[in-house]
Amino acid sequence: MDLSNLRPAEGSKHSDNFRRGRGHGSGNGKTAGKGHKGQKARSGAPRIGFEGGQMPLYRRIPKRGFTCRNSKDICAIDVSRLEVFDNDTVVSVEMLMEKGIVKNPRDGVKILGTGELTKKLTVQANAFSAGAKEKIEAVGGKAEVI
Repeated sequence: MDLSNLRPAEGSKHSDNFRRGRGHGSGNGKTAGKGHKGQKARSGAPRIGFEGGQMPLYRRIPKRGFTCRNSKDICAIDVSRLEVFDNDTVVSVEMLMEKGIVKNPRDGVKILGTGELTKKLTVQANAFSAGAKEKIEAVGGKAEVI
């Protein structure tokens, strides 16, 4: 038995898929689970987030800027970081993760042209800057977009 196998005891959970207010024999008649009187017992109870006329929390907190839904979170790597690989190695995103150069590739990996490269490598990444592509090909390597 471990945490991933935990389940409630058989018969201990009830479905929320039953009809309320259909007589006391149903187990949820009379007040239909709303208790006695009060605003929440009646129809037209206030919406979620309503604080009795006080300025609600979601309107009190300042809002700044916006988050673009279409933006991509690209992980950038300098060409000089590829020096750890041996000559004629095919460098993929998985290999970069194994070596600890990239922890989380997120939406993709882009190779940037900062630094020097002395080894002939076949680099497979999502994107390359013009300078990085130039430096990889200058030493006889290949820059492959995946």
